[in-house]
Amino acid sequence: MSTSPAAAPRAVKKPLTSSILLWVRTDQPRQRGMDHWKGPHSGIISATPGLDEYRQIHLAEHNTGRWPAIDGVQTAIPADRKIDGVAEVTFQSALAPLKGRKQTKLAYADEINVFRRTLLYTGPPNSSRWYDVADPGETVGARTLIYLRRRDGVGAGSFRKFVNEHLAPALAGTGVLKELRTQTFLPWTKKLWDTPHVAHDNPQDQRFHASVSLGFTDTAARDAFFTGQVIQDLSDRLAAQVSAIHAYDVTAALTYVKNGVILPHYEE
Repeated sequence: MSTSPAAAPRAVKKPLTSSILLWVRTDQPRQRGMDHWKGPHSGIISATPGLDEYRQIHLAEHNTGRWPAIDGVQTAIPADRKIDGVAEVTFQSALAPLKGRKQTKLAYADEINVFRRTLLYTGPPNSSRWYDVADPGETVGARTLIYLRRRDGVGAGSFRKFVNEHLAPALAGTGVLKELRTQTFLPWTKKLWDTPHVAHDNPQDQRFHASVSLGFTDTAARDAFFTGQVIQDLSDRLAAQVSAIHAYDVTAALTYVKNGVILPHYEE
């Protein structure tokens, strides 16, 4: 395995970001749940004081795992744990979450209308990284969202260092990405997001420790990335660090709050 650092990207922002992994209800059409999340539920979250950004990441209904097979690493996404979407919430400061208690109560009450399971992952301040990998004017036409599970025996600090100092620079160094965001998580605890009437089951061996969001020019560029030589090099780096890589195709990334301002209409 190579762990040599790659060339650093041009600039890095370190926001305070949390992710809520979401499974929509299965006793009603999936699209109905996705539409409610996209519509009324987004209004509740967007009105939360102290947000710097609020983005919904809608995942494809059929996601079996885009990352190629690696011996000893789970790259096939188990059907019963396949995520439908992720709410990516970025705060203006470490104290900002305290300002949103009223809206959080409304979100709690509305979850049952949409979701059957929700899991909040968060990290310490400065643990999220948004890398400046796109040139001015370049846009994202296709995305993949990846969740990583740390291998037993790999320490939390060592894993965080691997993601920030080896994996992310290696990804940025490919030169094909138009978006690169990483999060490394604190140990998951139900207490951080224990909404009523919604499941929060998250067995120890199913938990994640980091996420990586990759943006590409279009689906052709994404396909080329996941079938080219670069993916083998990345797999070699990851194999000793992780026990699972779940790579999801993203169908939409909708931004409702940007730079602390609620947008009149979500931005794709």
